[in-house]
Formats: sequence, C-alpha cells, structure tokens
Amino acid sequence: MGKPTGFLEIRRNERSYESAASRINHFNEFVVPLPDSELQRQGARCMDCGIPFCHSGCPLNNLIPDWNDLTYQGDWDDALELLHATNNFPEFTGRVCPAPCEEACTLNLTDAPVTIKTIECALVDKGWEDGRIGPVIPKHRSGKRIAVIGSGPAGLACAQQLARAGHTVIVLEKNARIGGLLRYGIPDFKLNKQLINRRIAQMQAEGVRFHSNRHVGVDLSAASLVQNYEAVVLAGGSERPRELPVPGRELEGVLLAMDFLVRQNKRIGNESIEDDARFHAKDKDVVVIGGGDTGSDCVGTSVRHGAKSITQIELLAKPPAKEDKSLTWPDWPMKLRTSTSHAEGCERDWSVSAKEFMGENGRVTGIKLVRLDWNRGGDGERRMQEIPGSEFTLKVDLVLLAMGFVNPIYEGMLEELGVELDARRNVMANTEDYRTSISNVFAAGDMRRGQSLVVWAIQEGRECARAVDEFLSKSLV
Repeated sequence: MGKPTGFLEIRRNERSYESAASRINHFNEFVVPLPDSELQRQGARCMDCGIPFCHSGCPLNNLIPDWNDLTYQGDWDDALELLHATNNFPEFTGRVCPAPCEEACTLNLTDAPVTIKTIECALVDKGWEDGRIGPVIPKHRSGKRIAVIGSGPAGLACAQQLARAGHTVIVLEKNARIGGLLRYGIPDFKLNKQLINRRIAQMQAEGVRFHSNRHVGVDLSAASLVQNYEAVVLAGGSERPRELPVPGRELEGVLLAMDFLVRQNKRIGNESIEDDARFHAKDKDVVVIGGGDTGSDCVGTSVRHGAKSITQIELLAKPPAKEDKSLTWPDWPMKLRTSTSHAEGCERDWSVSAKEFMGENGRVTGIKLVRLDWNRGGDGERRMQEIPGSEFTLKVDLVLLAMGFVNPIYEGMLEELGVELDARRNVMANTEDYRTSISNVFAAGDMRRGQSLVVWAIQEGRECARAVDEFLSKSLV
C-alpha cells in the first residue's frame, strides 16, 4: 500500500500542538493539523507489510492500509467512505483514542509507525469542511421501534446504525445534553463539543429522536420501555467509581475526578450550575490519585484553572520508558506515557499509596502517603508491600480520585429490570447476540464489557445494532 519505498524515504511527521505556555490559558482544542500535501506523504509511508497488524490493534477493524493508500493518492472521497465504513465517529477517535493501531503498526518495530490517528482525524475533518458528510437516509422503514438508553459513544453508534437500517430509534439520556462520556467526561481541550452537536444533527436528519433529562429507572420506568418497544438497548456506561476508603475520605476537598470534570464541562457548556469553589483548582495545591487518562484530564483542567501545584500519584510501579518490542509487539505495551497535560506542568510519582487524608475544620489540608515495593511471588504474580519508614506527607487543598470505574450503577434501571450480571457486576450479555437475560433487551459498551476505550464503545454499539437488527428481522418473517 502507499508508495512501495515511502517508509524508507519519508520520516514520520506527526501533527503538532500550540505551545503549552499559550494553550493553558484556554479550554479550546490546540492541535495543529498537517497540510494536505504532508498528509499524502505520511499516507505513502504505509508499507505493503503482507499482514497489516494495525487491523488486530484496532477494535473497529478499520481498513487502515486502504485509506492510507487513498490518502497518498489524494482520493479524499473514497478514503472518507472507507473510513466511515467501520467507524461512525472518526472525529472522536481521531482525537481521544490512544491509537493501539499505531502500536501494532509494522513500522513501530523501529519506533516510527504510520501516523494513522492523524490521517484518520484529518480525513473526517476535511470531509466536514468540504460539505461531503451528510445524513444517510434509509430507503425503507421497518416500523420497528427501539429505545437506546444512554447517549455515549456506544449508544450513539448503535442508534445511528439501527436508524440507517430503517428502524425507528429514540435515545434517552439522563443529563441535560446528549453525548454521555464524550460530552461530560472529556475536557473541551481534547474534544470540542460542537463536534458532538454536529453528529447529533446528522442523526436527527436520519430519523433518530433524542430525549434528554430522561433518567430511566428514576423518573421513567424501564419496564414500560421493555413493554412498549420491540427492543431496548442498555448503553449507560460504567459509572460507579473506584473508591479510596481511607480515614479522612469524608473531608471537604476530596472529590471524585468525574465530579470535578463534569462540573467543568457544564461550566464551559453554559449549563446552569452552582458556582462552587470546591470544584475549582485555582490557587490550590492539587493531588490527583490515579495515573490513567482521567487523571491526566484532571491535571490539564487544574492547570487551566490556575492551580498552585499539581502532583499525580500512581499505585503501580513506574513503567519503562521504552518497551521490549520482542516481547510486546504488536500488542499494547506497558510503557511510560506522557500526555499533553503532563507536559503542561505537574509532578508525577509512582509506587505510592494514600494512607490517610488529614484536615482542619472539616477541610482537607494534607495527605499521608507511603511508598510501595512490588515483588513477584512464587506464583509469578506481582504483589505490593509497604516499605517500612517510607511514609511522607503532602500539603493539599484539593484531592481528585481518578482510579477508574468498577461497574455500572445497579440501583434504578438495572435493579428494576432485574437483568443478570456477570462476576464483575456488569450486565451479562455475550458478543454474539448482545442479548441480556431479558429476550428483547440488549447491552453494549462499558455497561456490558466494563470500563474501556471510546473505540471499543463504538465497536460494541455497531455490533449490538447488528444483533438487534437480526433479532427484529426474524420477527418480520
């Protein structure tokens, strides 16, 4: 694919960023895209590697070598068509996906993979700019009605696929605006929310109806949906956060990360919220507990608030700066990753555990920490052990708990429906028919598989739509 000798002649060239000194003063996106001519050069680097391992790295099975070659040829129309053939929302994944496809790229063996994510994002952005993306209207209507609960990436992908198959689809969202995690969990500097609005308008033109402020299981009966619709899709995400039950957790200033991020996204979106200084990092010493993407987003948001200092701590050991590709490629490697938010200013520390939050007058003022040693036991499993005498404290005004999510919220909708859960308390459904223990109720995304990536949510939404369509098609015979 591409130019046969392109990978030998052309260096990897990634899109750049607005300087950190400038971008921390706003919440806008700050990526500087490549010009079309350079995109074509980067597409030319996609080699005819025989087995495109990028396919195994991408949950969506994106046709990556094909649209890389079309990009090299300057065939923007066909490249965009192939991109959309497997991905409903490449402008989302082109911004927030960690790009496991690039880790699996054959050229990553020399640390210079094809700039797949950059090309993906540029193709769809260019398509929108040129007016080449519009609604896809089905030629026939089935008369079947489906309710999709949850408007995150899984729910949106499922709803769009079902509407394009000719079914009548409504999407129910408990929040004031559509988008789920995309709107409320990801900062605007990573994903401009106008991109979500644009897709919603496209889906409305395709026949999808959106209903916000509808909390199924709280102010709307889940059982009534099951009775009144031919199919119901549960796509409510995995929202129960992992807690840190240590002394002082109840102190003011110890917040769940998502409460902090959601409040900021609502503030940017001009939603009606109480102006509460507890959810703002200005002039505060901030400690972020958790080293994943959510923790990184807390860092970038705190920087923009004007925090006095930011420290991010992680329970696990510091990963190596470079992976051993002979052991990991083409799989996702565990290695040190520095996000754009980290580059904007924070201290990072690993193998650290929080023992206690200290406070005065009901407010957190400090955190007691201990260093850990990770050793392998006789069974080969790594186990942590506190290092005697390694305790230390940090002054802190705001603690953000960003340790991930454990399972969906059971109280309310799931409790009312009584669907079976798996061992991790996710909704039980397989990846063949995505059907739950209730015959016409399906589940997709994080609510089924547990906390995961946006790209996996889109994939599950699409596959669940296929399963629902097959289920409804049988009833039409």
